[in-house]
Amino acid sequence: MIEIHNGILSLLGPKGSLPVRGEDEITLKLAMLFEGQCEGFGPAKAAEKFGYTRQRYYQILYQFMDQGAEGLKSLKTGPKANYRRTHEVVRQIIRYRFLDPNMSPEVMAQKLNQNGYLIAIRSVERVVSEYGLQKKTAFVSSRKRTGKD
Repeated sequence: MIEIHNGILSLLGPKGSLPVRGEDEITLKLAMLFEGQCEGFGPAKAAEKFGYTRQRYYQILYQFMDQGAEGLKSLKTGPKANYRRTHEVVRQIIRYRFLDPNMSPEVMAQKLNQNGYLIAIRSVERVVSEYGLQKKTAFVSSRKRTGKD
């Protein structure tokens, strides 16, 4: 059983308790499954106590049954691939830069959008920066000039 006392979570047993860090998601999910499956609380009450829905409880249960405790670890969220800056878009940006070194990222983005590639100006700027395609600036010496040069 889990008890929260003064903001500290503890796993309670007949002979003592074990403190649990609040950010330890694997232990908390396992404790929820233990209470739901072994302590007789049932899925709905155990899920509610730990801030999950009954549907999510069963998802966690099936993950645990399939993969063990490792399956309780949350996976990274967000896009898994670069869906805007694809290899073809990057190639086109590099091509535009070599064809016209003075072409701005705004113009490149506009051309790409006209050709059916949906991309923002900032994404074009990132590609230009990542591949070192920035315009070269004129070299300016920091040395003071005298009239004798």
